[in-house]
Amino acid sequence: MTRFVDLQPELTEVASGLRFPEGPVAMPDGSVVLVEMFGPRLTRVLPDGTTETIADIPGGPNGAAIGPDGAVYLCNNGGAFRPAELGDLLLPGGFDASAHIGGRVQRVDLDSGEVTDLYTECDGRPLRAPNDLVMDGHGGFYFTDHGIRDHGTRTSDLTAIYYALADGSHIHEVVFPTEAPNGIGLSPDGSMLYWAETMTGRVFQRAVVTPGELAPAVPLDPSAVLCGLAGQQYLDSLAVDGDGWVCVATIFNGGVTAISPDGEVVEHHATGDIITTNICFGGDDLRTAYITLSSTGRLVSTPWPRTGLRLAHT
Repeated sequence: MTRFVDLQPELTEVASGLRFPEGPVAMPDGSVVLVEMFGPRLTRVLPDGTTETIADIPGGPNGAAIGPDGAVYLCNNGGAFRPAELGDLLLPGGFDASAHIGGRVQRVDLDSGEVTDLYTECDGRPLRAPNDLVMDGHGGFYFTDHGIRDHGTRTSDLTAIYYALADGSHIHEVVFPTEAPNGIGLSPDGSMLYWAETMTGRVFQRAVVTPGELAPAVPLDPSAVLCGLAGQQYLDSLAVDGDGWVCVATIFNGGVTAISPDGEVVEHHATGDIITTNICFGGDDLRTAYITLSSTGRLVSTPWPRTGLRLAHT
């Protein structure tokens, strides 16, 4: 059995003062494009730490990815969370139905800032709170719908994993039901889809048969779960590195947990922010991890022990 390592990496602050940053994308020019969920906007962070607003995004922008046409595709939860302050921390608060504009997947032109709604429903069912997405390199992408937990009505959504084409022409469910799915990613060869459920603390996996088609679920199959974390560790977004390790941002313990392809929890990279939400890889050699520390409004970087995975269209 591989020995677990609790790491205290050296973090370099790239930018601060962000309004709950998520969905970082490392760009070829050295900048990082990310969303600010409580901005709400799409922002470019330049290498010197200065920021530029690419587009205002009403609702609640979450995950982001570069599409086949070079535009940014993003999941918008529609305002599923209201901002809540706890001392110096900015946290995602409870649901406010009056402020929710409906979930959607959007395309943002990086040059003009034009925002286009691509998908707001699937088979007549409204999207509730799309959270994160991953491009598959075949003209489409998988995305999670985190759903809404409404304390006022004591209800919680069962939601799905979807596959959609980037040209806006088709969307369908590939997994149902799921419980608050969040981060999503593909193995280096594209043969396995991974997604994290926030409150259950589990990373699930399903084989990809063809683009947009997953292997059928097998009842009571233990291999459906790659890994489950012990204790109260919520899971947020994830990235897969070049060796196939699933690197998932963990909440409460504040860091990134690296899970080997065979499901062993090998490393925890502590960040000091209890709501660490996202990781992506950049730099010329893809050995730099960019991590969003959302409750303290920072983007940081740190050397990564393995080479990152170059995502489709980047």
